[in-house]
Amino acid sequence: MDLFALTRALVDIESVTNNEAMCGEFLLRHLSPLAAKHGGRVERMAVEAQRFNVFASWGTPVVTMSTHMDTVPPFFASSEDDEFLRGRGACDAKGIIAAMTCAAEQLLEEGISDIGLLFVVGEERNSAGARVAAKTPRGSRYLVNGEPTENKLCLASKGALRFELRAKGVLTHSGYPALGHSAIDLLLDALENIRHLALPADSLLGRSTLNIGTISGGRAPNVVADEAQAEIMFRLVRDAAPVREAVHKATAGRVEVHEVLYTPVFHFAAFDGLPTSVVAFTTDVPTLHETWGTPFLIGPGSIHVAHTAEERISKRELRDAVAIYVNMVKRLLASHAEVSRKSP
Repeated sequence: MDLFALTRALVDIESVTNNEAMCGEFLLRHLSPLAAKHGGRVERMAVEAQRFNVFASWGTPVVTMSTHMDTVPPFFASSEDDEFLRGRGACDAKGIIAAMTCAAEQLLEEGISDIGLLFVVGEERNSAGARVAAKTPRGSRYLVNGEPTENKLCLASKGALRFELRAKGVLTHSGYPALGHSAIDLLLDALENIRHLALPADSLLGRSTLNIGTISGGRAPNVVADEAQAEIMFRLVRDAAPVREAVHKATAGRVEVHEVLYTPVFHFAAFDGLPTSVVAFTTDVPTLHETWGTPFLIGPGSIHVAHTAEERISKRELRDAVAIYVNMVKRLLASHAEVSRKSP
């Protein structure tokens, strides 16, 4: 299966977070012949019921290429024209899976081994797959992680801090609101306070940002709401502690605050010869890097169309990504070999 056909086959498998199993099964089937041909192995890395990472390796994996199988909703199938492949996950990150797989195949055909492929679940929600992989390392010294960076090497990525807010009220007839207490009013007041927080800035990463992602609650228009919830996410450029403290102060006495996810700001290693960028999104790298090696972040596609109804990836960028991954792996393997030769 060539690069474009593999990308489309992956895109056409619905794998919204928590529903990655079919994508994992496809990758197991696709990678097994490649493993058998070149003396490698492919394994399921159990995460939870019906969810697993896929790890393929040849030799002792010094360099591992990795990205995620899950996508955001809603699913829509693939299509293409002369310039682009389209569909949910085309750039985030099914096209990257295809490019890494084709890069591995090219390396193996050239007789180069000591490489791995790690495809994880749950990146779009809580890095569940990365957390499991971090506890079960395979000896990798370098991690090439794939996210849509337009094939530019990422120098730094923002952190993330996500909360669930829950408000409780007292039900009553909306004609007599004084007899109850609206959870929705409490939630809106808390959110208004949060929206006016002063957020830190950084010379490299820019400003921290807030997104109020979901709001729900209430029973009916003629009933004062007894419950309401919201999910919010900050994209951080510095330490989370001041933002965390400010959220608790802004919501005190109004709503319950539950921290769901924290991912720190991350600065990446340099790699000569590639254009560079910084990104406002977070990745699995902060979870993986301590046990899977020195990390690099690069991949085809634009984050500006990821998570949108126009998600697509340039065919040219996909082809270029294969060459970039092959070159990076070769150079990292050579660097590791040189260090090993110099070690006593």
